[in-house]
Formats: sequence, C-alpha cells, structure tokens
Amino acid sequence: MSVNYLQGSDAIAPGRVRTPGLWRTLAASGGGRIGLGLAAAMVAVIALGPSMAPYSPTQIGLGLPNDPPSSAFLFGTDELGRDILSRFLFGGRSVVLMPLAAVTLAMLVGGGLGVLGAYVQVRPGLEWLDRLISSLFDLALALPPLLLALVLIAGFGTSPLVMILAVAVIFAPRTGRILRGAAQAVVTSDYVAAAQARGESVLYILVRELLPNIAATVIAEFTLRMTWAVIFVAALSFLGLGAQPPSSDWGLMVAQARSFITVSPLGVAAPALGIAVLSVSLNLIADALARYLDPASGKPGVSL
Repeated sequence: MSVNYLQGSDAIAPGRVRTPGLWRTLAASGGGRIGLGLAAAMVAVIALGPSMAPYSPTQIGLGLPNDPPSSAFLFGTDELGRDILSRFLFGGRSVVLMPLAAVTLAMLVGGGLGVLGAYVQVRPGLEWLDRLISSLFDLALALPPLLLALVLIAGFGTSPLVMILAVAVIFAPRTGRILRGAAQAVVTSDYVAAAQARGESVLYILVRELLPNIAATVIAEFTLRMTWAVIFVAALSFLGLGAQPPSSDWGLMVAQARSFITVSPLGVAAPALGIAVLSVSLNLIADALARYLDPASGKPGVSL
C-alpha cells in the first residue's frame, strides 16, 4: 500500500497500517490455498475449455440421444445428441463473466455511494446526503431480490446486459451498506483531516485516503459477492430467466438435463459440479481474506 506524507513533514500519516501481500495472505491460510487451487483449476477450464472442446456445443445429432460415456463422447451425449463435454467446456464463461461484470458495477455504484455517505456524514451541512443514500439503500434492501430480478427481466428481456444490470441492482445496496460501515471507522482519521486541510477534492480523499484503508473489506466483499452472484445467475438460468437455448450455460444445462438424470447423469453432474467448485473456491478465498486482511485492527475478521 502506498503511504501518504503530510506536507512539510517526514512523518507518516498516523493510522496507516501496512498490510501483507495478497498472495502471501492467501497462502498463509489452508482454506485460502485450497480456494486458490480450485479457482485456478476452474479458471483454466473456463479460459481454455473452448479451445479443448472436441465438438461444437450446439451441434445436434453427434450421437444418439443420451448416449453413455464412450471414447467418442467422454461425458456422453444429451437428449439432442450433443456432446456434454463440449457443452461443459464452453458453458463456464457466462457463469463467470456476467457475475464479474455485475459485481464490479455493484461495487462501483453501491460501494461508491456508501463510502461517499460515510464521508459526508461528518461534514457539516452535508448530513442530508448521507441520510438520502441510506434511505435509498434501505428501500432497495426491502425488496425481495428474486422478485426484483423477475420484474427487471420481465420488463427488459433476458439479454446478458439485462442480467448484469439486474444482479448489480440487487447487490449494490448490500455492498454499499458494508463499505459505508467500513469507511465510517476511518473517515475521522488524522490523514483524512490532513487531506482536507490541504484542500484535496472529495474524489481524491475517497480514492486515495479512504479506499486504501478499507481495502481488506472491499476485496473480501467483492469475492463474497462473486460467490453469491455465480449462484444467483446460475439459478436464474436454471429457472429459464437467464441464458436461453441453445446456450451451454451451466445453469441452463442442469435445467435441461434434469429430466434425463437417470439415463445421462453427467449431463447434470458436470455443470452442477462446476458451479459448486467455483462457488466453494470463491467462498474459501473470501473467508481467508476476511480473516487476514483487516488493516484497521490487525485482528482476524472483517464484518460481512
């Protein structure tokens, strides 16, 4: 982490705490090492899978419907004679890219508003803005997430952009509340007051003074939200509200193959296992970060 210096002084701004490197932090935890290993394996499958797939994921009639595993089809075929392995290798990208985009947008909007609210809360004359932001968060949190997603998807369709916006709208207030609470713990620190005395802009103070000192919470929250976003996006696809046929999205694969689970179990097991391993790996990484990356207190645990 970079360290700011007070103008005209060689003293380090009080309140700064140097945090360990990200990889060293994760490697220090058994759960973190397992999470990194599983995440690396899943990233390899998702990134390299399409180039390793033996067939097109949408080609119908490659084999007989629900063929068992064989040398030609290692995972067998689905109800339309498509190669399950090829569909699995192609289908992971949407399960990762859409949650990644949605959580990033939620962090930028919701997290940004939360940190801004914490900052203006202690600024005379601007307390109303914090109350407004908090009221918006409370209103959004009162709406059932699935109902909100259904309304947005019913009104605007099931395109990837709509899915990303729907998940971002659901996660933004939750992320905002978490980061607002974390920022409240450091917003009255001396280095923030020093930046204000130097006449720094609000944006500078938020980005250069507050964010580095709540980085542990930001990283842990991002990883944890990714876990939930992966499951949520897969669930929407499973319910027919996300990816549409002939997509090889893992959630959609489970939905289409569940009726044939007795004759072609890998059609359900492969994508379900992919979603589970990805979610578990992200959750282990988030837990490791939450325990070891708390620069404010030096103690394990970040409030999530």
